[in-house]
Amino acid sequence: MFDLRTAVRQYIRRYDLLQRGEAVVVGVSGGPDSLCLLHLLHALAGEMALRLHVAHLNHGLRGAEADADAEFVAGYAAALGLPYTIGRAAVAALAEAGRLSLEEAARQARYRFLAEVARSVGAETIAVGHNADDQAETVLMHFLRGSGLSGLRGMLPKTPLGEYRLGEDAAAAPVSGSHLPYIVRPLLAIPRREIALYCAEHGLQPRFDLSNEDTTFFRNRLRHELLPILERYNPAIREILTHTAAVLAGDHQIVHSAIEDAWSRYARVYPTPEGGEVYFDLPAWRALPLGLQRGLLRAAIHRLRANLRNINWEHVERAVWLCREGTTGQKATLAAGLEVEIGYRALRVGPEGSPPAAPDWFIPHPGPHPRPLPQNWGRGRGGGGPLLAGPRPLLVPGRTDLGEGWRAEIIAADRRVVPAGLTAADPWTAFLDARAVGAELTLRPRLPGDRFQPQGMAGHHMKLNEFMINVKLPKALRERWPLLVGAGGIAWVCGLRVAAWAAVTAHTEAIWIVKLVRGEGEEA
Repeated sequence: MFDLRTAVRQYIRRYDLLQRGEAVVVGVSGGPDSLCLLHLLHALAGEMALRLHVAHLNHGLRGAEADADAEFVAGYAAALGLPYTIGRAAVAALAEAGRLSLEEAARQARYRFLAEVARSVGAETIAVGHNADDQAETVLMHFLRGSGLSGLRGMLPKTPLGEYRLGEDAAAAPVSGSHLPYIVRPLLAIPRREIALYCAEHGLQPRFDLSNEDTTFFRNRLRHELLPILERYNPAIREILTHTAAVLAGDHQIVHSAIEDAWSRYARVYPTPEGGEVYFDLPAWRALPLGLQRGLLRAAIHRLRANLRNINWEHVERAVWLCREGTTGQKATLAAGLEVEIGYRALRVGPEGSPPAAPDWFIPHPGPHPRPLPQNWGRGRGGGGPLLAGPRPLLVPGRTDLGEGWRAEIIAADRRVVPAGLTAADPWTAFLDARAVGAELTLRPRLPGDRFQPQGMAGHHMKLNEFMINVKLPKALRERWPLLVGAGGIAWVCGLRVAAWAAVTAHTEAIWIVKLVRGEGEEA
């Protein structure tokens, strides 16, 4: 004969759901599942020294029936000698205000209420009465709506409340310092029929919510219409769905671990007033398996939109393939006002239409050993200042403070130090012919009509704007990009190219080594 109490005790131990001596909030609706849960935990409380607190939320949807449910739960808790909290929420109004279904609004309100009760009584665990049939329905519901591993694993035996998405104003208050309570489901492996038998055997008289028969709700249609049809094909469909959830929950742990490892290696997060942006190393991202590419994009969305519960599969899939096959500058819409954009070295995930938080992420770097432009080059104290607001005469030779911890350094060197044709490995260092460029050097942004004679163009001049376009410098950066100007005009488009007329040749006698440097001895 099946011993439900023994099965639940073993399940609690196996999944480490409850700790000896802890306070536990028990969510009780008054129905068979939650009443069975409360009765079981009350029976186990002695051997585990549990301190139980009953919590019931009236959703304000069923009038006098809901009031009677609240009175029933309060009376039963009192009969057991347990403290209780009865709450009330205007779920219909919450659904309308948040443009949510009644089911989703009720779910959010319920977990917010339970979190608040846990905080008020100092509990770090909330026990709810979801059972194996609920699990089967959840997996099927997620499958029909479209889901990956995260959804198809169904509900978990133990879940941090912090992982739930409960709306914009739903952040639960901390419990016992910095910790949020856990949601535990001791009945998750128990079929509904066994719960009904337990209630009958122990003389429990649960309340029955007639709204559970209303097939206008999606879950109820699955329960009363679809699952009976599937049982004609396989009478064990409910068990199969719950077993599938258990298997996929284990697989999800493996995938999640791989995603976390890839995130730590290839992702950077920049805080912004709009909530932040995420950047992925583009070559590294493209070298990952397709599943990890999808997972990282979804992780970025969750990071930037923590309250978003469902992510559109088509948006992610379209973005993944654009990022795999697309070219620099292409963008794809993700979710909740986010987009992904392809750069030369990185993928950027951030708010649609906003300027990048890292002004260098898009920039190609020449030379065999490119080094990136430091992330806060040219950023003002407000987080988005110009690269160069105006001309800055330089001390030659010497150091010139450029602000924000940056300086220009110009060093006089002998011709023998720098052979003709040598290019600095660091793109923010340039070797210039001192006689050709002269001793009056200035850093400035571009001006209308600027022309440039880049090395490698057989002495031809071109419009500076055309050069910037050719090297794919983003339009947003061109107006204030730093230019080093000497006696013959633009001698160096900083970080990109030295002018042919200013370059070191076999006839050069004296050299200026020009560096853009950040901090004490730290090169740009």
